[in-house]
Amino acid sequence: MTITGVIVMFSLGSFIGHVGPRLPALYMTRARGFNVRFPAHPHPIPLSPYLTQRVLHLRSFYWSSMILAAITLLFGAASLKWGSAPFGFGLWVATSWMVLSRVQSAVGGRGPPWTKEMAIGLQLVMNRASSSGACCVDATPVWFSNRIACESCDEVLDPRPRPDLGRPRSDGRIMGMLRMLISDGYPLAAPPDEDSTSEE
Repeated sequence: MTITGVIVMFSLGSFIGHVGPRLPALYMTRARGFNVRFPAHPHPIPLSPYLTQRVLHLRSFYWSSMILAAITLLFGAASLKWGSAPFGFGLWVATSWMVLSRVQSAVGGRGPPWTKEMAIGLQLVMNRASSSGACCVDATPVWFSNRIACESCDEVLDPRPRPDLGRPRSDGRIMGMLRMLISDGYPLAAPPDEDSTSEE
């Protein structure tokens, strides 16, 4: 095999190893039936039980990618032994990097983009907005790209930046998937300071 062929097969394996385990988060949330309860991108998203459910769905997809990664690694091992070694090595490099990035969040560093604590935080904001301690009479919390604020009085209720929630983007499905692949779901807005009450 020529050097060009080796590079092509390695690149193909790396692409599949990078995209394959992320397919549930890339594809399923952008289906039409998953987004009927949300406003179109790029409008902010009102806090609701449907939004909390979306965060929990994405959390499940994030960790279920480890199962798909194991399958991808098995294919990579088979390719290394019986098929194209550059292709199998590409699968192993990309998939192993994803697995390591997932595992390291359990021992330190930046946590996952979607967490159970995030879902609880959203519910607490909704509870405050419907209580006697609400920011205004018609408190309507909505999630902007860099904060949760009241749509009526614009008071910041939580400085939590919004991760990618899988809505179809206004710039098209391909760009939306590309952005998810690059950011891995993390918010593009800067995270709040360490002493903030935000979970992210």
